[in-house]
Amino acid sequence: MEKTDILVLGGGVIGLSVALRMLNLGKEVTLIDCEEPGSGASYGNAGTIAEYAVLPVGSPEVIKRLPALLFNKNSPIAIKRSEILSLAPWLMKFLYQSMPKQAAKNAQSIAGLLVNARLRWEDLASQINGSSLLNSNGSIYIYRSKSIYDAGEKDINHRKTLGLNAQMLTPSELNKLEPNINLTEGGAAYFPDCNYMSDPGKMMKLLLGACIDKGCHVIRQSAKNVERSKTGIEVTLDDKSIILSNHLVVSAGAFSKKFAKQAGDNIPLDVERGYHVEYDMNEPLLNRPCCSADGGFYMSPMTGRLRVAGTVELGGVSPQISNHRINHLEIGASNFFPDLGKSNRSWLGFRPSIPDSKPVISASRKGNDVVYAFGHGHIGLTLAPITAEIVESIITGEESPIPIHEFSVRRF
Repeated sequence: MEKTDILVLGGGVIGLSVALRMLNLGKEVTLIDCEEPGSGASYGNAGTIAEYAVLPVGSPEVIKRLPALLFNKNSPIAIKRSEILSLAPWLMKFLYQSMPKQAAKNAQSIAGLLVNARLRWEDLASQINGSSLLNSNGSIYIYRSKSIYDAGEKDINHRKTLGLNAQMLTPSELNKLEPNINLTEGGAAYFPDCNYMSDPGKMMKLLLGACIDKGCHVIRQSAKNVERSKTGIEVTLDDKSIILSNHLVVSAGAFSKKFAKQAGDNIPLDVERGYHVEYDMNEPLLNRPCCSADGGFYMSPMTGRLRVAGTVELGGVSPQISNHRINHLEIGASNFFPDLGKSNRSWLGFRPSIPDSKPVISASRKGNDVVYAFGHGHIGLTLAPITAEIVESIITGEESPIPIHEFSVRRF
């Protein structure tokens, strides 16, 4: 039986950040993932360090659009029809969290977690020689009509009450920042404090490399079972081998629910299916990530390509791609750049989604021998450094960098 001090279950950006943090404390760390660490949603995202993403997915506006969620497969937020019955318990909780009082409370909690996310990523990137992959010229929401702009301005004013720095732009002001975007009406919101990655996949490789250099033992297998014993936490792997650890960190993203249940906690986690398409190009069409507010997708300039990523499809972890979601992204991008043509590649990944849009960063109900770090939804990349700090405080018993009761497993 292999023994380790810290066992990290899940090698996405959250798990890797936790592993590096604990290695820096001199802890013995083993990381388990059946896939290449740093792949999955940690690779396939829009690359934004989104301090402005203070609003939960669930809101009163979502309740108004409920018919579209159920019946319009091209809605920016959609439900895979074959999964409606299995999603029903999660959806009921989601609708409750979309009520005005709950949504406002959730936004306050998320905003607190996002404070200084950019600075934390700058520090982490410098540790792993990834600073050249971070760009600091902001991000943009695009509103293609006056009515969308007016709704967007109301949204931005709400975010400003939560501490967001944003500027509303006219079409001509937008064009100065993004010469290839030409609107005849509407406008944009500019978030000048946003950083973004020119290559999230490469940043993940640097993060993994830093962990390995510091002695992290990486095991490419699936975990099957988590069980407490008199000597620690036992995790059984695919090959029936067992790893014994003093502390287990569950950071398996969309696949975390079963491990939490085995540790004694029922958490309402479900899965958002996220998509991207990419267009190879020598020169970028954009200077920074630009989000189509009505389309629900980002267009992010990355090394050698334009990545169009986003939309929300609730519907489980089936690897089958919904082609209409790919078409939605391609058509949406062509509305801005008619000469793009067909994308060079497409991708599907899975985001862990909690009804209140708040991650679970918490000791288990039975103690800090099991620590949860999952459920970050769209902002896992953004929140990885602060999550790792909090996990460290839970394991070591030190004071948390921020209040964390809103992210406790005990809220369910």
